[in-house]
Amino acid sequence: MDCRLRLLVYWLVVLASCRTDATTTRHMQDFIKAVESIENENPGLSMLEVVKGLRKTAGFQTNLIKNYLGDLNDAPDLATNPSVALYVRKVVHHKISKLGEEEGVVLALDGSNVALAPVLLGLEAGLQSITKNQIPGLYHLALTENLVATFVHHSQNKQSSVSLGTQGFWDSIQSPKVYTLSGLPSLATDALIIGGIDGIILGTEVAKSKNVGMSLSQLLKSYYSHQLDSAGLDAAPRLISQKRRMNFKKLVSFSSLKNQVARALKDRREFDRKTLEAVLHEGFEKFVHVYAVCPNIITRSQWGAAAYVGSPTYLSLPVPYLFIHHTYEPSKPCTTFEQCASHMRAMQKYHQETNGWDDIGYSFVAGSDGNLYEGRGWNWVGAHTKGYNSKGYGVSFIGDYTTSLPFKSVMDMVRYDFTKCAVDAGGLQSSYSLYGHRQAVRTECPGQTFYQEIQNWEHYESYLP
Repeated sequence: MDCRLRLLVYWLVVLASCRTDATTTRHMQDFIKAVESIENENPGLSMLEVVKGLRKTAGFQTNLIKNYLGDLNDAPDLATNPSVALYVRKVVHHKISKLGEEEGVVLALDGSNVALAPVLLGLEAGLQSITKNQIPGLYHLALTENLVATFVHHSQNKQSSVSLGTQGFWDSIQSPKVYTLSGLPSLATDALIIGGIDGIILGTEVAKSKNVGMSLSQLLKSYYSHQLDSAGLDAAPRLISQKRRMNFKKLVSFSSLKNQVARALKDRREFDRKTLEAVLHEGFEKFVHVYAVCPNIITRSQWGAAAYVGSPTYLSLPVPYLFIHHTYEPSKPCTTFEQCASHMRAMQKYHQETNGWDDIGYSFVAGSDGNLYEGRGWNWVGAHTKGYNSKGYGVSFIGDYTTSLPFKSVMDMVRYDFTKCAVDAGGLQSSYSLYGHRQAVRTECPGQTFYQEIQNWEHYESYLP
């Protein structure tokens, strides 16, 4: 009887472990909870020891990593629940399946998709660095090697790949478990680059402060789980994922990073000088454009857009006009990715089912969560400004701005980041004219207070031909 009882208890434990693993999602919060569980089961370990232990648990080691961070012989064997260990291996070890599913990626609260391996490598490099300014291996481990690999691969596979930044979509935003890439592949996916940027930011931060008394889970929670309040990003702390691009631009010398990539390309000795310069220019310029010039753009597949009804009409680029709108309804700003994505789906449904349009009308929509949401995007004619849909982009701000203004950070994202992004990409003429929606049709849009504000923006014109 005693043996039977022990056997029953054993199988109950096994079933519970399987259930935990099967129902745990690939949210960043779930990874942080796993780290927190490991810290509780291994009291007394430093942040560096926990990071090394996670890498050992995941079985993540290469010659490059060993060169900068040493081998894993001195890394602790973390005591943890078998289901937690299995989860860590799945979410830390990065790979892309034959079906195009990208593993080792989690969905953060800000809507970004983050590969965890470069985050942890950047943290480990920063934590074991003995200097604050020169952190051995930080850029190589977190970012440079991935950029070099993808530039080389793309130069040799032009027709079947892109240079960098392949994005994807989750099977569910609320309960993400499978992340599938869309479009042509690249060796440095969007998630790998985002993870690398975070690894550099956090690695630099811990090297400066050593974060005495803070655990790894606390650091990750403060960076990835910050909830914006009614003041939005304008009053938010500095070190949060929603400010990733701003922090990265302040931290990094792009000329130095480009030189580092160039040296790594030369070391491979696969190109003559002329070809190397062409490969470097094409790849690095795109990297800077997407991750330093442009705002973070949430694609249609990422916010869960329904299909376009029929076939879209294409714009003739670059367009000469930019029209500013407000949604009016929803009337309040959205400050989380989940909330903004829900608003996007609701607006698309209303535009398609009530208005009878082919799709959501706007080209892009600005959320107050720090993201710009793709509507009809760069290439499709919109339904935002009657008489001018084929001549310009329509960018709408979520909220009612009749008597108030959007957050400054949101206005700056469109006023400066979006417009430079659009001009540099050839979507918007460098001499573009900016208008409020009300200048084209009889409407209060974009709200009286907001309309007064945009009259101070660059390229605003009072006369609409």
